[in-house]
Amino acid sequence: MAGGNEWYTAGAMARRLGVSVKALRVYEDAGLVAPDRTGAGYRLYGPAHAARLHQVLVLKRMGLSLKDIAALLAARLASLDAVLALQQRALEARVAEAKHGLSLIAAARATLARGASLSPDDLARLTRETVMTKERDEALAAAMRPHVERHFSDADRARLAETAPPFDQEEVAREWDALIAEATALMEQGDPTTPAARDLARRWFAQVERFTGGDPATFAKLGAAWSDAMADPVAAPNLPMTPELMRFVGAARSAG
Repeated sequence: MAGGNEWYTAGAMARRLGVSVKALRVYEDAGLVAPDRTGAGYRLYGPAHAARLHQVLVLKRMGLSLKDIAALLAARLASLDAVLALQQRALEARVAEAKHGLSLIAAARATLARGASLSPDDLARLTRETVMTKERDEALAAAMRPHVERHFSDADRARLAETAPPFDQEEVAREWDALIAEATALMEQGDPTTPAARDLARRWFAQVERFTGGDPATFAKLGAAWSDAMADPVAAPNLPMTPELMRFVGAARSAG
């Protein structure tokens, strides 16, 4: 990709990046990008602004809040290459997830080719690990509901609904799928103290903070609800995470 010295208005830059002009204003207000100004006061975005906006959008896609993005960009992730490395790892996790799904499908087809049938457990696993559907999300919500209701009062849930920032449910689901796939691959390597594992844990808990708002009490209640659900033989098969995976991520966080 060749560089250039092109400058763009807010509308033109927004179209190039696939975001809204309002989003650019939000990033500017958060101190993430500072466009130049024409003599008449109109915003102009050059190559350096485009690079910074790429960093912002990559980190936002990973589930970080604008506050966390500002802190990271001001510190060790100030280089575009470092953010591209993070983006590469996230995409590699998605590739690993796709390869895992393809291997399951290949094994299932090989079983059928031998004239054998798939057991109910085989079909359940195949569906759970390869089909990303609304039904899966509904099954997860149904599995978690009694445990969430046990630990979160009506007032708690009303407060969270009122204070939680708006988000795209499908996008959040994709972000969690990528995090879980990456965590699973790292767990198979067995060492939660590696830089990759610690970085994964940081992004994992940044995603959790989107729901908890950084409130320790909400975090504790959420952890208790998940622990109960994973110990529930009815709920556990519908959960995307296992106790082993949660322990690995917790160990990686402690190592960080």
